[in-house]
Amino acid sequence: MIIVSILRRNSSTIQGFKVEGHANYAKAGEDIVCAGVSAVTVGTVNSIEELTGIVMESEMKNGFLNAVLPNSSQSAAFDQAQLLLSSLVVMLKGIEQSYDKYIKIKYITI
Repeated sequence: MIIVSILRRNSSTIQGFKVEGHANYAKAGEDIVCAGVSAVTVGTVNSIEELTGIVMESEMKNGFLNAVLPNSSQSAAFDQAQLLLSSLVVMLKGIEQSYDKYIKIKYITI
């Protein structure tokens, strides 16, 4: 199962996220759940960096991705990053609703 932890500073600010595990929906190379989660999470990190100029502190290897916004003050770029992270949550919820045996989303206040 894929476990996605959404890291929040408070109820409205997302600081980052962590993805761990494998869906095991299908064999490697054919697992649409893993592919979907990978596409939206890696795509979000890339979008934040490309569109806002904020470089997330990230680590990725073998079914694990940890991505956190650097400590920064509120700015237009930070607000844009929040929108993109909120969009990520919406996309992950959609995957979870369709494949709830293979992905679980948790919310953690840090």
